[in-house]
Amino acid sequence: MRTLLMWLLVPLVLATVVGAALLYPFGHDQRTGAEVGLNQKPVNAVVTGVQDDVCGEKCTAVTVRMTEGDANGQSIAIPSVKGPGSPRYQVGDEVVLSYSGSQPQAAESYQIVDFQRGWSLLLLGLVFAAAVLLLGRWQGLAALGALLLSFVVLVLFVLPSILAGQNPLLVAVVGAGLIMFVVLYLTHGVSARTSTAVLGTLVSLALIGVLGALFSAAAKLTGLDEDTINLVTVLGTDIDTRGLLLAGTLIGALGVLDDVTVTQTSAVWELRRANEKLTWRELFAAGSRIGRDHMSSVVNTLVMAYAGAALPLLLAISLAGRSMGEILTAQQIAQEIVRTLVGSIGLVAAIPVTTALAAIIAVRQEVAHAGPEPEELEPEPKTVKRAKPEPPRPTRFEGDLYTGYDPGKGPWERPGATRPAARRAAPANPARPARRRSSDSP
Repeated sequence: MRTLLMWLLVPLVLATVVGAALLYPFGHDQRTGAEVGLNQKPVNAVVTGVQDDVCGEKCTAVTVRMTEGDANGQSIAIPSVKGPGSPRYQVGDEVVLSYSGSQPQAAESYQIVDFQRGWSLLLLGLVFAAAVLLLGRWQGLAALGALLLSFVVLVLFVLPSILAGQNPLLVAVVGAGLIMFVVLYLTHGVSARTSTAVLGTLVSLALIGVLGALFSAAAKLTGLDEDTINLVTVLGTDIDTRGLLLAGTLIGALGVLDDVTVTQTSAVWELRRANEKLTWRELFAAGSRIGRDHMSSVVNTLVMAYAGAALPLLLAISLAGRSMGEILTAQQIAQEIVRTLVGSIGLVAAIPVTTALAAIIAVRQEVAHAGPEPEELEPEPKTVKRAKPEPPRPTRFEGDLYTGYDPGKGPWERPGATRPAARRAAPANPARPARRRSSDSP
């Protein structure tokens, strides 16, 4: 089985590496900033004063001191809109200004666009890392390393390749493959169990890609929303917006797929370890029962994640006074529906596929029994020094030590005698028996 898994996975790993090498934009110089028309430059500053009713009823004058840029250390007053939903500033707030780059001394060249939140995010990241390390220990450290490598793949491969004009769907497939191999093998180790989870994830990703392409074309989804339109406008080049939609679907479903496949594989292996006599059909049935409970929670998680991301859009469309059917079939809502349902179908399919693969492979693997737990050594009882007992004093015997009775108590009788018999008193000094002489003696 290990040889079969190797023959199945090694070509996929090689195809992923070759695809990454072919799709990566070597030598491509991507234009950024002012080169693509984005002349705004961020500048950090600190709020030193806030005055109301200086520039009008719906305006607030915010005085800031810049901590970097061409006018570092200088203070300027910037008007800010005051009203429902607008941010409120206080003295000491660290903010980010947008500088147009024309006149660094003029207040008209700046605009408050955001707050600085680097320290709060860094603190949250440290708390998250500490929680993972505290619970997972070495495996938690491996999970943090895999998470970091996932971001590296996204930032250094997926984004540059799409911006360079590569097919977003192909880039997403290769990027998802890289993330999957790195995350699963680094976190769970190189084993038959991990390889089974990888195979289940690959099958589910392929199903999501095929269904996404079919239903995106059937629903005539273009993938054009506000953010995508701004991206196309800034790039000034043609980009496959529908492929970009499918790429987001694959990458969004990858994290949940890893959870499902690893959980199902581990469940089947533990069932096999608990009872070696289970056949692959019995393992598949037991693992499927576990997977059905997992499926309901995972599908709900994916739906709620997409609904939460599109919540402002749902609120905006609901204010238009349109019917529920018109809202659900609108371009921006329909693409979220397709993305959610296609991802959910892939998650549902991952459970039986992964469980079947795990059951077939697990019954052919030797069961690795866990070693006996070390017994706790009982503490040795403490020895208490006790005083030595005094030897008993010798008992004083009276009477004739040879015969063992007291003559003053009368004649001696044999213990247990049934008939009384008068005994003659023994002479005080009995005569010794005469010595028998032999005939040869003189």
